[in-house]
Amino acid sequence: MEPSFHLCIIDDDEIYRFTTIQSVKFLGKEHKSSVFSNGEDALAFITENLDKPAVLPDFIFLDIDMPIMDGFQFLEGYRPLVPKIGKSIEIYMVSSSVDPEDIERARAYPMVVDYISKPLDSDRLKTIMNAG
Repeated sequence: MEPSFHLCIIDDDEIYRFTTIQSVKFLGKEHKSSVFSNGEDALAFITENLDKPAVLPDFIFLDIDMPIMDGFQFLEGYRPLVPKIGKSIEIYMVSSSVDPEDIERARAYPMVVDYISKPLDSDRLKTIMNAG
C-alpha cells in the first residue's frame, strides 16, 4: 500500500520522536516517517532531493532548540529552497518553549503553518494529518 503522507520530524529528543511516530501509527494511516536530530541534516536531505518531490515530506514537525542547527537556522536555510521545491510542505514548529518571542518569530515565517507547544496531543495530531 502506498503511504498516504510523509512526516519529517526534526528534533533532538529521541523520546519525543518515538512517541510522535507511535501516535501517528495509531491514526491507522499508511505513512512514511523521516527523523533528523538537527536542522543541518534535514536541510541537507531536502536539498539533495529538491528534484524528487515524491521523496520529500508532506509535513515537517520542527523543534527550536537543537544542536548544530536549531529550528530558526533551519528555516533561514529552507527559505531560499521553497521556490525550488516541487510540492507544498507544511511546517509546524513544535517546541516546549512558551516564550512569546519564539512564538511570534516562528509565525513570522510564511512557510510555518502553526506553532504548537509540546507535548503534541493526539487530537491535534489527528487534525493535522487528516487535513493534509
